[in-house]
Amino acid sequence: MRGAVVPTVVKLGGSYAFSSALKSWIDAVAACAGRVVVVPGGGPFAEAVRVAQPRMGFDDRAAHEMALLAMEQYGCALASLGAGWRLAASAAAIQDLLREGGVPVWSPTAMLREANDVPWSWDVTSDSLAAWLAGRIGAKRVLLIKQLEPPPGRLRAADLVADGIIDPAFPRFLRASGAQAFISGPAGHAAAATAMRNGATVGAAIELG
Repeated sequence: MRGAVVPTVVKLGGSYAFSSALKSWIDAVAACAGRVVVVPGGGPFAEAVRVAQPRMGFDDRAAHEMALLAMEQYGCALASLGAGWRLAASAAAIQDLLREGGVPVWSPTAMLREANDVPWSWDVTSDSLAAWLAGRIGAKRVLLIKQLEPPPGRLRAADLVADGIIDPAFPRFLRASGAQAFISGPAGHAAAATAMRNGATVGAAIELG
């Protein structure tokens, strides 16, 4: 795509929905407008789907679709809170907003309905979808903003999966995307904003090897 912006994909965890740190992260991302794309987590909206599925008995395909809508609900909330944040449902819309100096908040349902490489499974969360989107828009970095500080030492993707910090499908989607991935916690917003504005690495790197 001629003139395309190469952004950082920032997955803002749904666990921040009721957190006092949410505003700080929204402000940090807003300071990098035109350089970042926000992938919303599912948060309390996705949790409602998880609780309802065993009680109602709907299948994983329905749960997958509902979980995407949960991400869109959280995204609507985020877009209303961030200056210059607007919903975007396609790669073209994302690029348009980036060129305008805005902050696209991805609404994933439309793009993922056409995706044959994304299984209908709880093993694929917004973490993996952030990596998938990075591959679709040519992003070189994915930042996962989690409600925990990254553990010390080398961060191997397999260990993060085993500890339940990232979903089981994430390593595969990250490898396919060709992007680098990083994790940052509640206290990392100031450093992340500076790094993203300067095109530097953000947070602790996730190693696939």
